[in-house]
Amino acid sequence: MRVTQALEGNLPGAAVGGKLDRGELTIDIDPARIVEVCRALKADGYLRLAAVTCVDQYPMEPRFEVIYHLHSISRNERLRLKCRVSGTQPEIDSVIGVWRGADWFEREVFDLFGVHFRNHGNMTRILMPEDWEGHPLRKDFPVHGYKYSYPQE
Repeated sequence: MRVTQALEGNLPGAAVGGKLDRGELTIDIDPARIVEVCRALKADGYLRLAAVTCVDQYPMEPRFEVIYHLHSISRNERLRLKCRVSGTQPEIDSVIGVWRGADWFEREVFDLFGVHFRNHGNMTRILMPEDWEGHPLRKDFPVHGYKYSYPQE
């Protein structure tokens, strides 16, 4: 709870919701403010970005939840941040300027879900072939995929 009070005191309005469930804190963040929230939390001791992932809530809107898993090693505390992003043009600012390790996490989310991270610098596929059509973890992606012809040897 110390984290939520600090956020509300230093960055009023950045947290738009949240919950504590089974001892795990999740804070919903205004997507326009994710970088400043992450900078403040890093300064508060959350030095490790453990993961960035995504959930497709299709057909709901906003469709995507971009999720950041943070870890304070000194206090052994974990924190989850969620940002809801529109399905029509899914994008959010990159947190590479806060944690350089966000590079591959954000590229994976882009590759599999199609969420674009602004100011990333290398927003290219990381798991799927460069010429792959679509984003395979979207709920509206065909179960058998689009027809893909593998290069002949």
